[in-house]
Amino acid sequence: MNTPERVNEETRKRVLEAVDRVGYVPNLVAGSLASSSSRFIAVIVPSLANAVFIEVIKGLQETFEARGYQILLGNTDYDLKREQQLIRTFLGWSCSALVTAGLRHSEGCRTLMSNWDKPIMEVMELGEALDLNVGLDHEEAGRCMAHHLLERGYRSIVYVGACMDRDYRAGMRFSGHRHVLEAAGLEAPLIELDQLGSLAAGAAGLDRVLEDFPDARAIHFANDDLATGALLHAQRLGLRVPEDMAIAGFNGLPLGQHVTPRLTTIQSPREAMGRRAAEQVLRRLDHQPVTRRQHDVGFKLLVGQST
Repeated sequence: MNTPERVNEETRKRVLEAVDRVGYVPNLVAGSLASSSSRFIAVIVPSLANAVFIEVIKGLQETFEARGYQILLGNTDYDLKREQQLIRTFLGWSCSALVTAGLRHSEGCRTLMSNWDKPIMEVMELGEALDLNVGLDHEEAGRCMAHHLLERGYRSIVYVGACMDRDYRAGMRFSGHRHVLEAAGLEAPLIELDQLGSLAAGAAGLDRVLEDFPDARAIHFANDDLATGALLHAQRLGLRVPEDMAIAGFNGLPLGQHVTPRLTTIQSPREAMGRRAAEQVLRRLDHQPVTRRQHDVGFKLLVGQST
């Protein structure tokens, strides 16, 4: 029951059939008290409404469950204080490992995590991690899209993000975007919306650009939800994309690849990121050597017809 990978499939099937017949439920709390650990792995993300994090969770969950671990899932709503509360609670359940989305934590949260002696995996971005790290370079992703827009001949480009004090990785992409434009001798205007990514917010972002920057010819949106909302709104306004306004996003969500014109975006390997992160945690739990504490999963520029 505790280490299903140690028995062959036929034996495991017979044991599980017996468990179902007698209605046996293992006392996981007692087991964790005896071993100071459990078959639980805590996973904490900033949003359960965002498909990006759902796909990361899918990669984590499937990989952990194949080895007999279950995840305890927490949602911070981009609130670092809430993250600290969740981590304190989950660590109290003697979790075997902890996975968090992002490298930024409150000071109290970092203290909790630093004093913990079990595997910690920080995903989504690259940087100085407490333990293990799997992610991508968001500044480089911002630079990549800015270079693409410049290569297409656009010179008046606006970046549109939302709540970047909370969604700080969007701010990292803007930083890369800005550096490329400034190196080319261009201004890098920013519009920051007060609601996180949604189709409606993207439409509002397009309206803001048209009002505040009437000479703009390209918009680099912080994510595909915003970009797709703007693209659909442009059609309602009679704007031609990309002839009148080019539109680009980030994430490579299916939605942006099924609209017309198809959205130009940066694709992040979200499910693969979750799987790689889970594999590294499992190696640590198996007491196998982890030669690389950081893994860059990279990204891919998807050039659609919107630029």
